[in-house]
Amino acid sequence: MATDERRTDSGIEIQPVYGPSDLEGWDPGAQLGEPGKVPFTRGIYPNMYRGRPWTIRQYSGFGNAESTNERWRLLLAGGGTGLSCAFDLPTQMGYDSDHPRAEGEVGKVGVAIDSIDDMRILLGGLPLDKVTTSMTINSTASTLLLLYQLVAEEQGVDPKKLGGTIQNDILKEYVARGTYIYPPRPSMRIITDIFAYCAKHLPSWNTISISGYHIREAGSTAVQEIAFTLANGIAYVQAAVDAGLSVDEFAPRLSFFWNAHNNLFEEVAKFRAARRMWARIMTERFDAKSDKSKLLRFHTQTGGSTLTAQQPENNIARVTLQSLAAVLGGTQSLHANGFDEALGLPTTKAARIALRTQQIIASESGVVDTVDPLAGSYFVESLTDAVEIEAYGYLKRIEEMGGAVAAIEAGYMQDEIEQAAYSYAKQVDSKEKIIVGVNSYVDDQPEPSEVFPIDPALQATQAARLARTRAERDQAAVDAALGDLATAARGSANLLYPMKEALARRATLGEVSDVLRAEFGVFQPER
Repeated sequence: MATDERRTDSGIEIQPVYGPSDLEGWDPGAQLGEPGKVPFTRGIYPNMYRGRPWTIRQYSGFGNAESTNERWRLLLAGGGTGLSCAFDLPTQMGYDSDHPRAEGEVGKVGVAIDSIDDMRILLGGLPLDKVTTSMTINSTASTLLLLYQLVAEEQGVDPKKLGGTIQNDILKEYVARGTYIYPPRPSMRIITDIFAYCAKHLPSWNTISISGYHIREAGSTAVQEIAFTLANGIAYVQAAVDAGLSVDEFAPRLSFFWNAHNNLFEEVAKFRAARRMWARIMTERFDAKSDKSKLLRFHTQTGGSTLTAQQPENNIARVTLQSLAAVLGGTQSLHANGFDEALGLPTTKAARIALRTQQIIASESGVVDTVDPLAGSYFVESLTDAVEIEAYGYLKRIEEMGGAVAAIEAGYMQDEIEQAAYSYAKQVDSKEKIIVGVNSYVDDQPEPSEVFPIDPALQATQAARLARTRAERDQAAVDAALGDLATAARGSANLLYPMKEALARRATLGEVSDVLRAEFGVFQPER
């Protein structure tokens, strides 16, 4: 006999109807509380979007610094309220644009940044004391942050007024994404050096964006996304404490980065559960005293892996659903994907539609008029509790293995994500999960789509700029500064101080990375 069983993407069973019995023994004071108060289930601010809307932070970055600067200006002129930068693979992996390993990749999936000369162009004419900038960068996060600071100082901006975020989440690179350079433990040292440096010099900067986004993109479930991300967060906090930093000194600048997929109610439950879990972790495990240390502040991006190359205009509806889930879940900033991103970089038209999608939700939907509008729903509260219970189960297993770093080294998280991705693919193949335009409602004759063009001369242009930089700089001064960085890497001094000096003398990103490669080695996974 057939059953009508329904489950979320994480496998949580969904009942046909929910009522009071599903919340028997449920304590709204403990589970919900008030908005802006521990456990922050209902949001981290008392009035949420009635006070101010989320930051509309459209992700951009392609080609060279000039092209990205032009796109940023367009987005700001169109009503965007924050900047978000993608970097090309050579920049992410610590190679200059003229390195043999950069061949064919310069400017492809983000902007190429080789030195302070590129950063000056990227940030030219932008109000760095007024706009916040998020940079999706991990292994080379310290380098990009220091270049940003150097250019801001040249423009006369006080570093203490600089606001923004570096992703700087290296653990998820080993789990899900792969843009790592050094082994995990020296990489953790760089991160704690960033925490200490920013606490002193860039107090308004978010020093890490602990990312579930890429874990989800690799195929995890929603439950795995928050469990593995919070496990990584615990590892970062513990490493900073072990390095002698006070929790309440650095924790208020931690932030998170989540994915938003199509199962609207599970996504909302995920965001609410993650807030509540982090508040408990920071209180009970790390004895944080300040409520600011217990806040799970987060950025959300709609799910890139959910976008389809088939019938790409359907992605506008998907992005709208995902954006709505993020807003109902209480995000602090949001990027909505372009509908054509399964085909290539977003075209100007797609970027504008994505921007307008956020603005329509903010201005026309009414969901911003009250805080946590789904609170008290039998279904949503039951689902929030279920997600939390499942996520704590994963955290317990990771803790028994010795924590996130040990679990990553053992391949545990990677294996769990791989199994989840395989299960999902089977469900799509069998049509147990319907993907409109892919395995159902398919067009026999698809219409051609506009694809964003990539300048074939870009790599040569970027290499020529690099050559000019090297010819014009004081090479002896660069060599001396890089030598100081190597000395610091062999000892225990904070790496960011000699690194900043080298970058100010026009050392390149690749040269800085090569010094650390020589001292720390390159990570080679065993599996």
